[in-house]
Amino acid sequence: MTWPLYDGGFWPALLLGLLFGLVLEGAGFGSARKLTAQFSLRDFAVIKVMFTAVIVAAAGLWLARTAGIIAQDSVYVPTLFFWSIALGGALIGAGFAMGGYCPGTSAVGLASGRIDALVFMFGMVAGIGLFAGVFDWIEPFYKAAKGAPAQTLDQLLGVPAIAIILAMAAMGAAAFYFGSKLEARFGGPVQASDGKESVSKDEKRGSGIGSLSF
Repeated sequence: MTWPLYDGGFWPALLLGLLFGLVLEGAGFGSARKLTAQFSLRDFAVIKVMFTAVIVAAAGLWLARTAGIIAQDSVYVPTLFFWSIALGGALIGAGFAMGGYCPGTSAVGLASGRIDALVFMFGMVAGIGLFAGVFDWIEPFYKAAKGAPAQTLDQLLGVPAIAIILAMAAMGAAAFYFGSKLEARFGGPVQASDGKESVSKDEKRGSGIGSLSF
């Protein structure tokens, strides 16, 4: 099954990559300031955008399978290795917090002309090289705690796939609601325009001295 644009070679991958990058840039994810603001509870755009993407993709795949547009086994499901997932998640989270980007958003930041994204990408490439160099040594840990082969969440829990989608939709609605509340409380959301000064009317009337608002 090759619909839509699945496993169609270089050009479909390039087109989808460009569209993905445009969406990320439109959401402000080319800015490290906006991305790291999630850790200070000032901006929940990352959670909102990713929750939306996951729910739309899950619902679309479920509908396509139900309608017979794509085969039930047409999407690759990786087998989980829980220890490596836990450690990898912790490392990428720490890198995200310190560097301000993840692999995808660093490419968007670089395309937007941000030098910090280029520095981050150099570090990412160095990390990939280091991982490849020590892989033989860490392979036993990497493959420890193996999960069931190609198991999906509905299979793990023994519930219909639509129940998982509805649960994710409820979680997404909660993330939108409480995220917006926290943004308002902590002075967000953050604007993606790097390095621009924003002076409030109260500050102008008070001291006449503006402050940087990121």
